[in-house]
Amino acid sequence: MIKPDAVANGHIGAILDKITKSGFKIVALKLIALSEEKAGEFYSVHKERGFYKDLVAFMSSGPVVAAILEKDNAIEDYRKLIGATDPAKAEPGTIRNLFAKSIDANAVHGSDSDENAEIEGNFFFSAFERV
Repeated sequence: MIKPDAVANGHIGAILDKITKSGFKIVALKLIALSEEKAGEFYSVHKERGFYKDLVAFMSSGPVVAAILEKDNAIEDYRKLIGATDPAKAEPGTIRNLFAKSIDANAVHGSDSDENAEIEGNFFFSAFERV
């Protein structure tokens, strides 16, 4: 998912270009505005953490681009491509190094497991919306 900060800063095209040039196939894509309720539902795994309320507010502050990506070893390769959560610690050339402004406004979200990728993909897309 491309987060509200990167969308607002006009980085959708550059981020998608970096993703596709890294060998990922986009099988679903949409621009969507999350309500606070939907953002809270998406990040419910973090509900008990101190940053949850701010995260929900941020994720509902503007549109996001949701996507389902495919590639062999997709989770590990995508996590490398996006870089560390804190852009100051992200490797040069990673998406967060190039496009994120802070640990909170970190440009993109990436699933951390195949199971979560399936859950998150189903959150945003029906079977009809995938190619």
